[in-house]
Amino acid sequence: MLAVENLENAYGPSRVLFGLSFEVRAGEVVTLLGRNGMGKTTTVSSIFGLLPPKAGRVVIDGRDYARARPHEIARAGLGLVPEGRQVFPNLTTEENLVATAKTGSGRHGTAWSLDRVYGMFPRLKDRRRNMGNQLSGGEQQMLAIGRALMTNPRLIVLDEATEGLAPLIREEIWTCLAQLKAEGESILVIDKNVDALARIADRHIVIEKGEIVWSGTTPELLAEPQIKERYLQV
Repeated sequence: MLAVENLENAYGPSRVLFGLSFEVRAGEVVTLLGRNGMGKTTTVSSIFGLLPPKAGRVVIDGRDYARARPHEIARAGLGLVPEGRQVFPNLTTEENLVATAKTGSGRHGTAWSLDRVYGMFPRLKDRRRNMGNQLSGGEQQMLAIGRALMTNPRLIVLDEATEGLAPLIREEIWTCLAQLKAEGESILVIDKNVDALARIADRHIVIEKGEIVWSGTTPELLAEPQIKERYLQV
């Protein structure tokens, strides 16, 4: 589905990524873990062409998109839930959802539509006429997820999936991701809640200073508590 190969990137003269390589297979949930400032968001920006890589490849279904523009990557089937949500403040909830919607059959022949998104997030239907800047942080995150799903992606990427959200809202987001996994959606997710991620993720990739320092399955991560202590705790 997605293969990142020897990815390198920098901000001006400051190198941030040093040869990252990993993959997300169809139907998998994979996490990118690490403390703040370790290169997770830069990795996402590099995958989506928001910060074109200095070196390496971003391969989607066998084709290299490392030099592609963001809209071309979206058309290839990647949907992004960005850090900070970035909903359109002067559009209504419903306008946000349809603004970048793409027709398609979706996985298993079921396309994402307004009704289907509202079924997953009933609160959005109640707030469908409210402007984006009138929504709470949790509602904006639901909207950002719904907006990505409306592109009918083959892989959805969530950068800081539950950052800054109240506990009850975080549980709603985890429930949503578990449902997407059950439906066969491929997911790459960044978050700090390792315990919640362990409930839904198949594999984990730990980044330290722009390099992968550990990768493995959920059972392997839970069997090595020193990984969490060394690389993930503040």
